[in-house]
Amino acid sequence: MQKNSSVKETVENILRPLVESAGYDLVDLEYKKEGGNWYLRLFIDHDNGIDHTACEQVSNLVGDELDQRDPIPHSYILEVSSPGIERPLKTAKDFVRFSGEKVHIKLFAAKNKQKEFIGILLGMEDHQVALATDSSKILFDLDEIASAQLIVDFN
Repeated sequence: MQKNSSVKETVENILRPLVESAGYDLVDLEYKKEGGNWYLRLFIDHDNGIDHTACEQVSNLVGDELDQRDPIPHSYILEVSSPGIERPLKTAKDFVRFSGEKVHIKLFAAKNKQKEFIGILLGMEDHQVALATDSSKILFDLDEIASAQLIVDFN
């Protein structure tokens, strides 16, 4: 039986081009067991946002493809949703698209003696993520970033 990470990678390779051809971004994909059930969760986005109709359209599209190819070795529950207002940022495209927004970046290893940064995203500069903090501008290579997400500031 395939390992979970292998199944996830196989499914993502099948679904990413399909989701993108429908005009959506595949922000993230989760494949995990919760309780007694396996879940395949797709988080999709679009410049105009995501609504129930978009989720249903993508669910039908990817569900049909998964049924035909059958890359998952057991039954699972398919869920398609928006990544939410504090969505993760994963690609250079994400960091450009959300330039000007407040973000939280966590690194794999410390930089300037810290692993977490909050600031205003400045986009990409010379293939690096640029962030303005209260005290400085910091550049990060994409492979330094463990996670990044938007922060909603209600103030």
